Amino acid sequence: MLMPRSSFSGCHSAWTRALLITLLLPTALTAQQLPTAIPQTKFASGQNVVPYFEGWIHNTDGSFDLVFGYFNRNWEETVVLQPGPQNQVSPGTADQGQPTIFLPRRQGWVYRIRVPTNFGKQVVTWTIAVNGRTETAYGELMPVEEITERIVMTRGNLNPGEGDPNQPPVVAIDRVNGASVGQPVAVSAAVSDDGLPKPRAPIQRKSTDDATRIQQQTNSSATEQRRGLMVSWMQLRGPAKADLEGASASPPADGKASLVARFSQPGSYVLRATANDGALSTASDVTIVVH
Repeated sequence: MLMPRSSFSGCHSAWTRALLITLLLPTALTAQQLPTAIPQTKFASGQNVVPYFEGWIHNTDGSFDLVFGYFNRNWEETVVLQPGPQNQVSPGTADQGQPTIFLPRRQGWVYRIRVPTNFGKQVVTWTIAVNGRTETAYGELMPVEEITERIVMTRGNLNPGEGDPNQPPVVAIDRVNGASVGQPVAVSAAVSDDGLPKPRAPIQRKSTDDATRIQQQTNSSATEQRRGLMVSWMQLRGPAKADLEGASASPPADGKASLVARFSQPGSYVLRATANDGALSTASDVTIVVH
C-alpha cells in the first residue's frame, strides 16, 4: 500500500528537521560553552610574573648554563621581589643571583645558572609568587632546548650562523666606586663595534595629493631615524627600584654610553648595559653598593 503523498512529505519534512537539529546542536552547545574572542585586556598593575626557561648552553669546560627570562604581565608596574619564598631558585640557597627587579612585559635571556658536567636529568626550578599567582619555570637539559651564545645574541631571531662576518658589539661598564642614597650617580660604559651590519640609510617618505588614497598620518613625511649601534640599560637586582635617567636605547657618543642613577634605599644594586648593533647584542653588568 502506497503512503499518501501528503503523509510522505510530512514525514520527510520531520526527518529533515530532526537531522538539522542533530547536526546543529553540538555547534550551538559549543558556541555556548566557548567564550567569544575578545581583545587582550591590558593591566597597568596587579598582575603576575611568569618565569621562562629559554634553553641551555653547553660550555667548553663541560658545564652547562641554564638560561631564564621572565614575563611581567603588567604594562606599568615594576615588581620588586627579594630572594625567598616568593622568588626562589631550587635546589640550593634562597639567593642564587636571580633578578629581584621585574620590569614590565617580556624580558628574555636575563638570568643564568651554571650547573656541573654531571648534572644529568636533574631539574632547576625558578618560582615567582606575586599578586596571588605562583608560577614556576623548569630548567633541564632536554636536547630540543639546547641553544648557543649566538642565539642569545640574536634574542632568538634569525641566526646567520658562525660564518656571519658580523661580530657582536663589545661593552664594558666602568666601575662605580661609591654611591649614596638620593644622590645622582653617573654610570658609563665603553662600547665598540665592527660597524656591521651597515645601518640602513634614512628613508624619505613623500606625501601625496591623490585624494583616492587613505589620508596619511601627519608624521608620514618625516625622515626615519638612522639605526646602528645602540645601548640600553636596565636594572636586574636591588632592594628597590632605581631611577635610571637615560636608560632607553640610544647611540653611544665617542665610544661611551652613560646614564644617571638615583637610589632610594641602601644596599647592593645590579645594572646591565646592552649594546645592540641591529643583529647581535652583548650585555655587561655592574654592581653598585649604595650607602
